[in-house]
Amino acid sequence: MTTQAMYERILDLIQAEGIDTLFGIPDPSFFGMFIEAERRGMEIVSPHHEQAAALTADGFFRMTGKPVVLCINKGPGVGNIAAAANFFRKENIPAVFIMGQRQRIYEQRVRRGKMQYMSQPPLFESAMKYSGVIEYPDQTDEIFHEAFRQATTGVPGPTYIELPLGVMQAKFDLPPVLAPSRYRLTRQRADDLSIAEAVALLQGARNPVLLLGQGVFVSRQHEAVTKLAAKLNCPILLSNAVEAILPGMEARTHAYSSEAGGQIASGSDVVLAIGTELGEALNYGRGHAWKAGDADRKWIYVERDATAFGVNRPIDVPLVGDLKDIVPQLTEALGGWTGAAPAKLAEWTKIRDDAKQALMDRIPEASQPIHTGRLAIEATKVLPEDTILVRDGGAASMWFSALLQWTPRDSMWSSNWGAIGNGLPMALGAQLAVGDKRRVALLTGDSAFLFHISELETAVRKNLPLICIVAVDHAWGIEAASYKANFGDNTSTPEARWGAEVRLDKTAESFGAHGEYVDRAEDIGPAVQRALASGKPAVIHVEVDQLANSTFAGIPGFLEFRNWFGEEGDFLGVPGAAPAAPSATSGGSTENSSGY
Repeated sequence: MTTQAMYERILDLIQAEGIDTLFGIPDPSFFGMFIEAERRGMEIVSPHHEQAAALTADGFFRMTGKPVVLCINKGPGVGNIAAAANFFRKENIPAVFIMGQRQRIYEQRVRRGKMQYMSQPPLFESAMKYSGVIEYPDQTDEIFHEAFRQATTGVPGPTYIELPLGVMQAKFDLPPVLAPSRYRLTRQRADDLSIAEAVALLQGARNPVLLLGQGVFVSRQHEAVTKLAAKLNCPILLSNAVEAILPGMEARTHAYSSEAGGQIASGSDVVLAIGTELGEALNYGRGHAWKAGDADRKWIYVERDATAFGVNRPIDVPLVGDLKDIVPQLTEALGGWTGAAPAKLAEWTKIRDDAKQALMDRIPEASQPIHTGRLAIEATKVLPEDTILVRDGGAASMWFSALLQWTPRDSMWSSNWGAIGNGLPMALGAQLAVGDKRRVALLTGDSAFLFHISELETAVRKNLPLICIVAVDHAWGIEAASYKANFGDNTSTPEARWGAEVRLDKTAESFGAHGEYVDRAEDIGPAVQRALASGKPAVIHVEVDQLANSTFAGIPGFLEFRNWFGEEGDFLGVPGAAPAAPSATSGGSTENSSGY
């Protein structure tokens, strides 16, 4: 045994989890830890706001599958991170937040006007899966173990460790830290009986479907799930959280909310759901497209949280455990069997491809003003095939999503929380995770991009060559559209627009990044190519048609978006809206709703 400082012991506990990166802003609470982490070869990432630090960690997690650790300064730093903690809870991000705090004696002093102090744990009661305060140094190991245990068990999520300054000075004389497998589950296979039941259902199915959520991709199980999909030989439906497609599965993969996806869902007799909460945007697996045949349809559900089964819909075969273990287990159990390809596979693919081509055909080709759909086509057709997609924003984001000209293998956006503004720091984290092996493209609108624009400096400092393609309409475009939809085309749109003087390319250049300004459609592709060739973080400011970007008319997927609020009669909380008649196959009409 050797004597250690508190920060050395904490770093040992973090590194035991295979974590080599810390996110947070330098502060005296963490100076010693950061210096020692740097000496050990760990990466320290310090964005310009605590919330951006968390969102950067989110992007990093989604490309590594590892829990993330944040070091947050006492008082105002902890206050700043509260929104991110809620973001993590909704987006299911496994994280340990180490929160600095003043000495414990200070908490009980009868004083007013305390500097950089508040009682911090109550701010996070609903956001954190676990909260622990290290009152005494000998609690350090058990509290960190519990934080990692809770963050990675069941539905992943954030945990809270409060670290008062008084205990930061402690010295330890303890044995080496435990390996994670000695204090928490690191492997979790399903029971053999349930696996056998799942195999019997899949082999006996006439119209099986594989339903995939974001969990498949953030757990980095692309290869394992591809092997299972090849054996099943059935259609693949993607939840709204997923825009990535498994290698070689392009012809059989469809968005659940699409026309072909609705047909596949309604005609299925066995569903194998992996990496999804079966949430509202999937109509809980029981509404809209799932209604037809629901009484006879069988569900196999892979899920780590045993309390999730039967909540959103009845489940016939619960496979309780980690998909990283269960997917290979199920593939092996299927043996040499391979399912028959569905007779309608080519028909569904044609429906999907024809719908996209029809959308492309109606996008204006005019040089000016640039239609947002034209930007999506011209910008994405010159991106490298292995580009990682990060999507952000409102109307612009929908156009980008519908008109991608490459097939992403990895993608991310705020699909559960439904936030905007997270795109730039998430892209930064994703690029940090992959280094220079792949490029990250952020496709966003200007309203979302402006949230954390200072993180361009972080990208420059860390030499992260992400590409930011920004549709600029100088407005909260989708909110301007909502104003007009509710109050007429001639209504004022208070605070939904800002000045045309904003130049994001020049802002990028001021941070040391590469900047491009585009206002003609034919210049989009060359600008993206120059940005890629620069090898630097890059911002491509593209002026888009403000009128086209501030109307709901023609926005692809808009009815599907409104239908994600999946309970019939629930229309974004707007009172007085008459319930709309649902469709059996396409997610239902929302024409009678208000709000968006």
